[in-house]
Amino acid sequence: MVNWLRNNRIAAALLFFARIYLGWQWIDAGWHKLTGGFNAGGFLNGAINKPVMETGTEALQYPHFVDFLKHFALPNVDILNLMIPVGEFLVGLGLILGALTTAAAFFGVMMNFMFLLAGTVSSNPWLILFGTVILFAGANAGKFGVDYYALPLIRKLAARMFHRDRHNRHTPIDPKGLTPVN
Repeated sequence: MVNWLRNNRIAAALLFFARIYLGWQWIDAGWHKLTGGFNAGGFLNGAINKPVMETGTEALQYPHFVDFLKHFALPNVDILNLMIPVGEFLVGLGLILGALTTAAAFFGVMMNFMFLLAGTVSSNPWLILFGTVILFAGANAGKFGVDYYALPLIRKLAARMFHRDRHNRHTPIDPKGLTPVN
C-alpha cells in the first residue's frame, strides 16, 4: 500500500510537469492571439482552398471537415476569432492551475485535432501526445493543483443535485420520483 501511494505521488509529480509544459504552450498561443489581433479568416480560407489531399490522388482526405469549414466556420469567423484565443488561453490556464484538468486536456486535444484536420501539423502531434497522457491520467493529473480541492466539492454538489445517497450506492432509484426503491 505504501509503495502504491509513493508511485501514485511520483506519477502525479511527473504529470504536474507535463501539465505545466502543455499549459504554457496553450497560454502562450492564446495570449499572442488575444493581444496581437487574431483573425482566423486567412487560416480558414487556406484550409478550404488547399485542403489535405489523399496521397497520389486528387481526392480530399477530409471532405466533411472542408464542408464544415466552408459552410459553418467561415461564415461565423467573427465568433471563431474570439473563441479560439479565449479557448486556448483557458485550456492553458486550466492545465497550469490543475483546475478541471481532464476537461482542459480534452478540449486542448480536440483543438489540436481540428488544426490537424485543417492541414497544420506544426507542434500539434506533440501537444496531442501530452494532452492524451494527461487526459487518460484523469484526476491524478490534477492532484497537485486546484482539482485536489475542487473535485471532492464538485462530487458533493452533484450528489446533492441528483439526490443520490452516497452511503447506499447500490440502491435502485425509482425513475419517476428519484427516490430509492425498497
